[in-house]
Amino acid sequence: MEVIYTGLRQTPEMIVNAALQEDVQVIGLSILSGAHNAIVPRIMALLREKKMEDVIVIVGGTIPDDDAAKLKELGVAAVYQPGASLDEIAGFIRSAVRQIV
Repeated sequence: MEVIYTGLRQTPEMIVNAALQEDVQVIGLSILSGAHNAIVPRIMALLREKKMEDVIVIVGGTIPDDDAAKLKELGVAAVYQPGASLDEIAGFIRSAVRQIV
């Protein structure tokens, strides 16, 4: 896997534009601020706008179960809460990418 880190405090527009320019298969978001209900819906809308629905989106952070369910309804492939193992996350990404290749 190649990881492209865009840094902190990126807007949804910046995230999607970077994903488009780099031709990524997965966008991984780490959100500890509680802003997931504002950021993720906008990212998902921008991905649809730019015909990038095949990009897998995963989100990690302090996300209540009810919010995690809503994010999945928006098309987020997986939500990882504190304590999730890196092996679990990497395994999910590998499996999900194999399915779209």
